[in-house]
Amino acid sequence: MVRTAIVLGLVCAFLVSPLIVLAEIPATPVMTLYQFNGPIRVPYYQIGPSGPGAVAGYLSQGTSVVPCLVVRNGQALTDAKGTPYVGFEIIVNSAKAGPEATEKFKQAISRQNSLKVANHHCPPDVRHVLNIRHLYALTKAPYFDPPRTTSAKLQLDKQARMSELDLWVRKFHNSDECAGVGIGLLGRRERLARAWDDFISRESKAGDAQQLARAKHLDYSMRTAIYEGHLDRGCSAYGACERNVVVLSIRNRALGQCLKGRGCRFPGDFQGAASEPSQYNIWDAYLTQISGLTACYLRSDLATHEDYRRIQLMHQQSVGDAERILFGSDQDLSQVFPDNTLSDLKEMRHYYHPPAMQKCFPQKDRIEYMSGAVAENNGQFALIANTRIEVGQAVSKGYLFKEFRFDHTPEGDKLRVIDNYPGFIVDARKVSLKSGHRCTPYGVSPTCQFTKINRYRTIPSWLSAGKPLAITCRIKERGETCKEAAVSKTTRVGGNCDTEMMPVTHVP
Repeated sequence: MVRTAIVLGLVCAFLVSPLIVLAEIPATPVMTLYQFNGPIRVPYYQIGPSGPGAVAGYLSQGTSVVPCLVVRNGQALTDAKGTPYVGFEIIVNSAKAGPEATEKFKQAISRQNSLKVANHHCPPDVRHVLNIRHLYALTKAPYFDPPRTTSAKLQLDKQARMSELDLWVRKFHNSDECAGVGIGLLGRRERLARAWDDFISRESKAGDAQQLARAKHLDYSMRTAIYEGHLDRGCSAYGACERNVVVLSIRNRALGQCLKGRGCRFPGDFQGAASEPSQYNIWDAYLTQISGLTACYLRSDLATHEDYRRIQLMHQQSVGDAERILFGSDQDLSQVFPDNTLSDLKEMRHYYHPPAMQKCFPQKDRIEYMSGAVAENNGQFALIANTRIEVGQAVSKGYLFKEFRFDHTPEGDKLRVIDNYPGFIVDARKVSLKSGHRCTPYGVSPTCQFTKINRYRTIPSWLSAGKPLAITCRIKERGETCKEAAVSKTTRVGGNCDTEMMPVTHVP
């Protein structure tokens, strides 16, 4: 009873004390420096009298920070258009980070998500600022492979029938060269290329140089196919067919239409075509930091690790078809993809995943994306960045607003409007009330008809230039878990109204 009385007394004192301001709004999230396919180094600035001053230094892509608003003379620091330049506390410096960064990042995410604060003001000792347009609230932690065991050597499954090329790919994944690719977060794409060159140089005496080069091209194509596809589909027929479609697009970008702007340096350069970030964005410098794309995921010592074992089985399911697509004949193409004409197959260089296209919400009024804005409530300033808002009533200097969120589910987008910033007014300079990009139901052709629409997405500009293609595959399906008994199955990916993947042929 005495302890209870003391606690209640402290709570009451806290509530009535005029010196304590109750927390009211969410704290700023952990944000990450990210410019797609942009420069590795991003500048930060001295704080000037009315905006950013001279460049003070640089941070690298993938660095995570907690931002804050610099408040001087009763105003938050912004440019003339109302875009804030933000102070920051570094959580993970991607140029220096090691495996410990993964847990550090996760802990910071958890901490910031649970905090409520009165405002987003910086401490008075903050001296540097970043451009908020380079920051995004991303939640995937830095990725590192588990350490190799001392006995990590290639161990062959006696029941697995491997081709010579696949055997070389697996030897590379188990090699010292591959082990060095993921030691840091920066430069993984470049280190993977050097690792393959070094491996080929070392092994060229034991193997045919041309076969080793083909193995490298096969490895790159398989990496892209696995991570471009939906990993959760595992060894399902649709998932395996999706991987085959990705490999087919790589083949056609390196044979028949080898364009330097699409990564192809010479006819048959599947490595270059498969790893050009502007074409397959998973190869972006930051995105390789948070995925296993450049990892040695076929390491034998990872075969008992559940997540890696599943990816190894996805590779095993698809690698034979990938070889035939890349290095086989027209007859091989027709056997991998029955019921499609060779002309359509060979001209299929483009595809997109509708759920991953730009989000849009024509079913809701006055929804705006804020890359970076300031909101104010009686001298308290909040940072509204990398988020969508529902714009409310116009008031002096701006608009009342609520936070607009959505959860992506297989059935569609679950929309939520949350009043996380009651009484705050967002800067009018950052509100346009324009309709934005053209949307279609599910991000497919506007000619498709649906009885119920639960998601809208934008469509690519080149969609109307080609012909949506339904591609048929023959697959030995093992289910999403990859643990089921193999069953031969014919499945189809694409077509005019496939809401998951859209191959498009005959795009110029």
